[in-house]
Amino acid sequence: MNDQALRRAELSELRQSIRRSIEGRMASFPAEMNTHGRFTPDMVRTFTELGLLGIRIEEPWGGAGMSLRAYCLVQEELARLSPILSLMVSSTSGLAPMAIQRHGSPAQQRRYLPSLCNGTARTCFALTEPEAGSDAAGLRTTARQVAGGWELDGIKHFITLADDAQVMMVMAVTDRSRRARGGVSAFLVDIPSPGLRISRVDRTIGTPAWTLAEITLSGVFVADSQVLGELGKGFSYAMESLDEGRLNVASICLGAARWLLERSAAHAQSRSTFGAPLASRQAIQWMLADSATEIAAAEGLIKGALDAIEAGVPAGASASMAKLYASEMAFRVADRAVQIHGAAGVLDSSPIGAMFRDLRLFRIGEGASEIQRMLIARSVLEEVPAS
Repeated sequence: MNDQALRRAELSELRQSIRRSIEGRMASFPAEMNTHGRFTPDMVRTFTELGLLGIRIEEPWGGAGMSLRAYCLVQEELARLSPILSLMVSSTSGLAPMAIQRHGSPAQQRRYLPSLCNGTARTCFALTEPEAGSDAAGLRTTARQVAGGWELDGIKHFITLADDAQVMMVMAVTDRSRRARGGVSAFLVDIPSPGLRISRVDRTIGTPAWTLAEITLSGVFVADSQVLGELGKGFSYAMESLDEGRLNVASICLGAARWLLERSAAHAQSRSTFGAPLASRQAIQWMLADSATEIAAAEGLIKGALDAIEAGVPAGASASMAKLYASEMAFRVADRAVQIHGAAGVLDSSPIGAMFRDLRLFRIGEGASEIQRMLIARSVLEEVPAS
């Protein structure tokens, strides 16, 4: 068996193992998230026992040391049950954890990485502000150097699961003259900390466990030892991880879309109207065909971007294409699934309706569709000279 075939076999085995674990021990999680509006301690314990926390963190720190491709596969499988489950995994293996693993000091790694793997800590990533998000040049949160460290002042908002995190990666301006071009630094801030206040927590239109928080920083002292990596490199660290984050989102959308197509095809064959199965209707067949085709296209884009990253080739545009297409594709598939299920698809208790609401959020997170199109177009214009 060659290396490629071996890898396919290993990934297939991983997929089957994850699916068995999810079906066996996590089937009640969507209902529990709706009831409690959060990830309960029992849910976190299950994630930990199944080895799903810190899966990309290296084994010496207690993680599984998974590749990006394997990580995306796990997220794809979790999304079949609920896309929101992926947030728990991302909080221990996503943007902030990987930045700590790659750029953190040995002391920072010792302090945070083991706790991300054993279920005692989660991270959040604090970039977005009332006047800035995708436009890092608009950041207003500042870090002012003081004796022994820095004081952070500013407001962050729409921060995913900040109310459930124990450490926050905060992006702040350390050099106003340079801003996104070397003037933004990353800081690791413990929650709670003096001067840090979670001033507001909002629910989204999706599953109640997906919260977005506003965080007020008022003279929050951060020791020099809590600067992540080099001063002025914060924005580059964030962009480095965002390509992987976009493939994470694309994979979540792919998994959810596959589940929706399976449910739609099963329902179309079991439900009859006017004496014949729904599946015999051309209108329904075309919906299923369109969904299957778009799912295959998204899978190809994700694979291409993963191949590029593994080959060490710049993959920014490829990751943006995958995220853009997969997130919009999944919402179209969800819309068709609702239509095929009819009234059963729009019930508040319907898992189809829950997927529809949850998937709408992924067209915004990790860079909205409009930002992805801007990045893709920029790449095209850079590659093709003016005539």
